[in-house]
Amino acid sequence: MNAALKKDFFISYNRHDRAWAEWIAATLEKAGYSTIIQAWDFRPGGNFVLDMHDAIDQTKRTIAVLSPNYLQSEFTQPEWAAAFVQDPRGKNRTLIPVRVEACELTGLLRAIVYVDLVGIPESEAEKLLLQAVSDARTKPLQPSEFPQLGTPANLPIENKLFVGREQALEELHEKVRSGELTAISSIKGMGGIGKTELALQYALKHLKSQDYPGGVCWLRAREDIGLQIVQFAREKLGVMPPDDRELMAQVEWCWTNWQKAATLLVFDDVQAYDDIKPFLPKHRDQFRVLLTTRKYLDGSVRNYEIQVLSEAASLELLRRSVTDGRIDQELETAKQVCEWLGYLPLGLELVGRYLARKKGCSVAKLWERLQEQRLAAKALLETEPGMTATLNVTAAFELSWQELNEDAQRLAAFLSLFALADIPWRLVQECFPETDEEDLEDLRDAQLVNLSLLSFEGGENYQLHQLLREFFGVKRSQMPEDEEMKRSFCRVVVRRSRDIFDLPNHKQIEQIAPSIPHIIEVAKNLETFLDNENALTPFARLAWFYEAKTAYIDAAFWHNRGLEVVKRRHIESHIDIATASHNLARIHHVQAKFDVVEDLLIDAVKIYKQCLGIAHPGVAPSLVELAELYHDQGRYLKAELCLSEAKEIYQTQIGDDCAEMASILNNLACLFKSLGRYQEAKEALLKALTISERYWGENHPYVARSLNNLAGIYELRGCYSEAESCYSRSLKIDQSYHGMEHPSIATSLNNLAGLRLLQEQYKEAKQLYLEALRLSCKLLGESHPKTLKVWQNIQALISTVIRKDRINELF
Repeated sequence: MNAALKKDFFISYNRHDRAWAEWIAATLEKAGYSTIIQAWDFRPGGNFVLDMHDAIDQTKRTIAVLSPNYLQSEFTQPEWAAAFVQDPRGKNRTLIPVRVEACELTGLLRAIVYVDLVGIPESEAEKLLLQAVSDARTKPLQPSEFPQLGTPANLPIENKLFVGREQALEELHEKVRSGELTAISSIKGMGGIGKTELALQYALKHLKSQDYPGGVCWLRAREDIGLQIVQFAREKLGVMPPDDRELMAQVEWCWTNWQKAATLLVFDDVQAYDDIKPFLPKHRDQFRVLLTTRKYLDGSVRNYEIQVLSEAASLELLRRSVTDGRIDQELETAKQVCEWLGYLPLGLELVGRYLARKKGCSVAKLWERLQEQRLAAKALLETEPGMTATLNVTAAFELSWQELNEDAQRLAAFLSLFALADIPWRLVQECFPETDEEDLEDLRDAQLVNLSLLSFEGGENYQLHQLLREFFGVKRSQMPEDEEMKRSFCRVVVRRSRDIFDLPNHKQIEQIAPSIPHIIEVAKNLETFLDNENALTPFARLAWFYEAKTAYIDAAFWHNRGLEVVKRRHIESHIDIATASHNLARIHHVQAKFDVVEDLLIDAVKIYKQCLGIAHPGVAPSLVELAELYHDQGRYLKAELCLSEAKEIYQTQIGDDCAEMASILNNLACLFKSLGRYQEAKEALLKALTISERYWGENHPYVARSLNNLAGIYELRGCYSEAESCYSRSLKIDQSYHGMEHPSIATSLNNLAGLRLLQEQYKEAKQLYLEALRLSCKLLGESHPKTLKVWQNIQALISTVIRKDRINELF
């Protein structure tokens, strides 16, 4: 064929390197050259062998895209051989090899100079390619600088988005220079935490400071380590191990003949210590070895643990990617994004680059997409040139997932049902009653913890990273036992929630607190997997927990959610609806939201009577609560009617001396006090106190309530010594049971202050009132009736000392 009609280049490549081949062809055609490439020019229906023959015949030169796949392929050898035969001495440069992946050239190819694009940024790679195909000299326009002594190195491209690891770099250097093997891993060290990036930045920092003049050698542990070592020695150090030796012997030769100076070896992504052990130099005086791994390596390896980034560093990483101010303009939303990503560097870099590409996308829009699409969001899927990481978040996690056995995968999937919080291991054990305790621990420690998929948080607690929890959740949803896992989890959590009693003390609150996030997880996200019998349980128990902590808004929220759930599940007259209505009414009563309390209690009483019968003991608590409401509103007749009905139920069904009778007697006493019937009130309270002490013990809040009420009667009758004794004992009981901050303590302080006022001990009265006011404002709110009552009492104190001209006694 006439040479003038021929195209410039035929691109010869293996199918695994198609992306490189297309980039080379596109770069050359952009520069004005013509090319033939199989991906673009071989059409369906054509004869492949003839197409290949014509392509070689109709082009002036052949570009061979070199990689291990290319060299091992039987089909590519004839392509470059045809070009070699036309120009065996290389005068016309008919064959131009372009190396795109580390590989060892042998035979005829070893004699031909190749273009090396391995690890080269795109802009520089384009320049090198065009220089290689040009016939012009590549002499630079600027005068050449006098050569300085450099450090041999083969590090990957530097990622400019590196923040928040300054201290880690210093700590790492202390460990590395000790001469021991140091592995970068992490207690939260799943893929994406930045192990490779930290190792790279460490290597770059000490390359620039020439701390390792013998070389900085970066080795990819998942690839052929021996081959990489030999190539580094040849290409960077200029030493040539004998070709007639086996590869391991060549490696040993390289270590023996390495230049005598401090050298850093980095093994990236080590799967097991035994994988790299044969390749380590036997005499390590000059060598410092650094590993990155997802696992905990035993033996002589010192594991260095890194954590996820801080919130401040995470935001700074986003700012480095998104330089137009969007991060600070939507700072709170950006913080939400960082938190949802679990401050994982890979996730942060991916979404940062996503925002940088999409100039019109707000942080709020990104947040919306992340919430809708979770791990499938494009912002977490698309890696870019210039990133140290080559895998997206899901792909990085998938590598570790594939190393788990089936039982460990099932355990990981089950753990994703737990809330994003510390997971008490005893709660996990309850979920696997048929699995041996040690076997379950082995799955946890040898697989999940070892692969940094689960972190140990101290004590008996473990935790999943936010994105790993998302990933395991996706895996669980693909399992046939997904729904049974959810039902099983709900059963265990509901059983644990029953440890929350009505009116728990502060020690019981501390004991149950670690389980609360997981009970919330069931109540919020797995309610449909609760059976009808237990539908109300997690909501009621959560409300009791928050009520005990005086978090009344939260308590009301969970009681209200519980009522909504049982109303959806049951007919209007179901007993669970009565219970939920009663619970919600009680907490609204505490909050002084009287306008809704009465209707809820009337509904509860009505349903209880329909379901249980009009004289069932289950009806009485709602009648007592209704009586308390009527008393607070000054509707004393209605209050007495409710209490009388409740009393008769208990007397008839249980007996006159039952534990429940103490509540009736306490409320009757308050009613008698309001009506001026002090003797009847005293008799009722003494009996209530006796019953409460017998059933609940001497240090229970029910006893404290009777004592407080009894003290009020003594005070009204001028028996100050008896009143003080009852008030003091009541206060001590409440402080011991609830801790130092609780509404009942505010009530006791307020009452004791009133006694001090009557005793003309004004300074102590003032101190007690102020503490009662502080607690009431904090726990109940400034507009609550009990808080307003304390204000009125303080005003009465001030009026009294002014009237008696004794105001100086307040100070």
